[in-house]
Amino acid sequence: MPKPLMPKATAVWLVDNTSLTFEQIAEFCGLHPLEVKAIADGEVAQGIRGLDPIGAGILTREEIERCQRDPNARLRMVEPPEEAKRVARRRGPRYTPLVKRHERPDAIAWLLRHHPELSDQQICRLLGTTRATVQAIRDRTHWKSHELNPRDPVLLGLCTQTELEEAVARARAEKAKAEAEAARRERERAAAEADGRAGGG
Repeated sequence: MPKPLMPKATAVWLVDNTSLTFEQIAEFCGLHPLEVKAIADGEVAQGIRGLDPIGAGILTREEIERCQRDPNARLRMVEPPEEAKRVARRRGPRYTPLVKRHERPDAIAWLLRHHPELSDQQICRLLGTTRATVQAIRDRTHWKSHELNPRDPVLLGLCTQTELEEAVARARAEKAKAEAEAARRERERAAAEADGRAGGG
C-alpha cells in the first residue's frame, strides 16, 4: 500500500485534528505506533508543520470519519484519477500559467528542502523551470531568496501528486543504483589491493 510522501508531517496533522488511534495513524503513515505516541506527547516532530492529507488529496474526510468510528478499520489512500495516472510524457518544457509562475520559486525551495534526492534536472522537468533558477534558489542568490516561503508544488497546482511521487521514486532508485555501483567499485579496489599485497609477499 502506498504511503504519504511526508509521513511525519501527515502524522502530526492526524494526531492534532482527528481521534484516530496511534495504530491507525502509524499504519497509514508507515511509522511505528510508539513514534506516533511520541509525536502526540510532543517528544518528536516539534518543528514539523502538519500536512493536511485532505487538502493534499490523499485522504477524504469521510474516510477519516469512517476510521474514527471503528478503531479496527484502516485508512485507505485516495486513488488518483485515471487521467492523473496517464500523464502524457512531455517532449518540450512544461507550460506553467502566468498566474502561477511567481509561485514556482516557493515550490523549488520546498522540493530542495523535502526531497534533496531530486536532481536539478528532475526539478526542472517537474516544475518547468530552468537549472539557473534552481541553482540560484539552492545558493540563495535568487532575487526572491529573502521572501521565499517553501510550499508543496502539488498544493500550488504546479504538478500532480502522481508526477511528484514518480520523480521521487526515480531519484531514489537512481541514488540506490549509484551507491551500489560505488560500493562494488570499492570492493573491487580493496580486492585488487589485497591481491597485490599477497603477490608482493
